[in-house]
Amino acid sequence: MSVSSPSASPAPSASPAAVGSTPTQADLLDFVRRTAADAELIASLPLDPEGRTWVRLNGPGGSEAWLIGWPPGTGTGWHDHADSVGAFLTAAGELTENSLAARLPSDGWKTLELTEDVDRERRLPAGQGRAFGRHHVHEVLNESPDRHAISVHAYYPPLPQIRRYSRAGQVLRLEQVERPEDWQ
Repeated sequence: MSVSSPSASPAPSASPAAVGSTPTQADLLDFVRRTAADAELIASLPLDPEGRTWVRLNGPGGSEAWLIGWPPGTGTGWHDHADSVGAFLTAAGELTENSLAARLPSDGWKTLELTEDVDRERRLPAGQGRAFGRHHVHEVLNESPDRHAISVHAYYPPLPQIRRYSRAGQVLRLEQVERPEDWQ
């Protein structure tokens, strides 16, 4: 991954519901929608042909927000956002989200056997997104062979950690725990 800018960038102002209060999933989704509609901001993101690029944004109510560029064929791998709720929306191109419709234990495990009916897939073309709760396990992919995608993400509270997983069939294995200093 490459960082396109170490400094915070302006973003649309917070919605009235988020000003002075803890932002909800709905507030975060509203923020990513409004931010993705800012054509000038979206066009300002430098795109790298090989690695994801990102710029940190000012999110509502003290949330953490990011504008992310996805080259063709890239993805996040399986991960969660620990105790943060979040939202993301595709601003350009199309992303695919694979997620698990299961609540996983938050700590104290390394390997889990998943049931057969937990997999969900969403195709998210430009203008489509979603909000999610704590401990939401997913991977996000740009499956296009030739087109970048750009997305906007917001999390509250700011990410305390990201847990990364490997997956083989129905077995999910905790591989790594990243802290903010690992990606900022």
